[in-house]
Amino acid sequence: MTAIFDQGPPAPCPVPFNMAAHVLARAGKAPDKVALAILRLAGAERWSYARLEAAVRGTGTGLLAQGLEPGDRVLMRLGNTVELPIAYLGAIAVGLVPIPTSSQLTAPEVAGIIKTTTPRLILRGQGVPCPGTDIPVLDEAALDAMRALPPADYHMGDPDRLAYVIYTSGTSGTPRAVMHAHRAIWARRMMYDGWYGLSEDDRLCHAGAFNWTFTLGTGLMDPWAMGATALIPAPEVAAEQLPLLLKRHDATIFAAAPGVYRKMLKTEGALSLPHLRYGLAAGEKLSDAIRARWRAATGTEIHEAYGMSECSTFISGSPARPAPPGTLGRPQAGRRLAILGAGGPVAHGDEGTIAVHRSDPGLMLGYMGAPEATAAKFDGDWFLTGDLGAMAEDGAITYLGRADDMMNAGGYRVSPLEVEAVLATCPGVTQVAVTDIAVKEDARLIMAFYTAPAPLDPAMLDAHARARLAGYKCPRGFFHVESLPTGTNGKLLRRALRPIYEALDGPA
Repeated sequence: MTAIFDQGPPAPCPVPFNMAAHVLARAGKAPDKVALAILRLAGAERWSYARLEAAVRGTGTGLLAQGLEPGDRVLMRLGNTVELPIAYLGAIAVGLVPIPTSSQLTAPEVAGIIKTTTPRLILRGQGVPCPGTDIPVLDEAALDAMRALPPADYHMGDPDRLAYVIYTSGTSGTPRAVMHAHRAIWARRMMYDGWYGLSEDDRLCHAGAFNWTFTLGTGLMDPWAMGATALIPAPEVAAEQLPLLLKRHDATIFAAAPGVYRKMLKTEGALSLPHLRYGLAAGEKLSDAIRARWRAATGTEIHEAYGMSECSTFISGSPARPAPPGTLGRPQAGRRLAILGAGGPVAHGDEGTIAVHRSDPGLMLGYMGAPEATAAKFDGDWFLTGDLGAMAEDGAITYLGRADDMMNAGGYRVSPLEVEAVLATCPGVTQVAVTDIAVKEDARLIMAFYTAPAPLDPAMLDAHARARLAGYKCPRGFFHVESLPTGTNGKLLRRALRPIYEALDGPA
């Protein structure tokens, strides 16, 4: 039998539909319930469902007052603050298209986003990089004032229309603007049982920043759509302080990237989390070592999910059906997945590319302004993830690595071509190659290898990169080499960089 998983289509999305209206539908049923608590060591800032919806719809009114119309795009250059999710939902509520972006991006990177997406308005937090532009800019004070405005009506319509745009690194080295429809939030219902085991009684704490899409979806939108309580640590909270806050605020589910779990487990011994049912992990592969240490410290499991910006998560383990050891888990009910080879789906147990059927309601509409790049991601009716896997007869999928050279930096996918293009402009560099390297079992770091007439100052190389790239894209080490490894056809062999790293005694 071929490696195709199909349990039938999910429930159809209602028509007409609005993503923000769906997320906040519980506000009228439980207006006084805490929707969001921002956790600090000295206390918490709490938002009821009624207060949250009023702020969202008031923000929608304020955005329309700027002369915007449904379909217009709004670039979000906001920091790790509550203004981001409020403005994000406020824009979607009235039919605008928000573009949330990482506050770590540099002004040159943001200039590329502006060129591709042509926003009508920019929302900018204090100190967040943004290039000079003629596009109107609103600051956080203006956004805060909008919360008290009369509530806007939800802009209802076709669930297939564009709702929001997020950015991901492209394999070509050019970051891609991923377009998602309003129906994407409806598709996330497949995660509730397939990954979260989420109920309205849960208090889900997500350790990520407000402006990370993992946090926006798993940490905020999904708990609110379910009527649960979202707990988000304030920016100043360190990972080592999270166990105390989880206990103090009765967290029942905890979600984070594997690196956060690793930091929480630096201290040996048990973690007292009496209300915690389990943890959730995504963004990068969770190691067996972290999983075992968490189980020993808390007595609970970590359920992992696999996904990407183009389709969120679609393979996972769950409390009701844990992933078999060594696997990513199984496709969530309602998904249609396959493992593809050169001639189509391969046999069970054989290696191939993990692929999602184009009928998946959570799949992107495409890459904005890049129809050829969109077409290149499909093989007939299958969206190609670029990751390799093998499917067992029961649907469990084992991850077997990348089919390309994409890197993973703390949960963010980064194209080596993008980083190399920046470093190649550094004075003195003649050739350069980058890759992510496992420096220990639970940590991968981006490393750069370059040729030059003589070794260059690492501080100069680092400054050059940080002036042009977000911090998470910047190499953590720079190595001067006589030549870069290539194959017989002259093509760079990034997999051969690891032995070079192991042979060198520290960065040059």
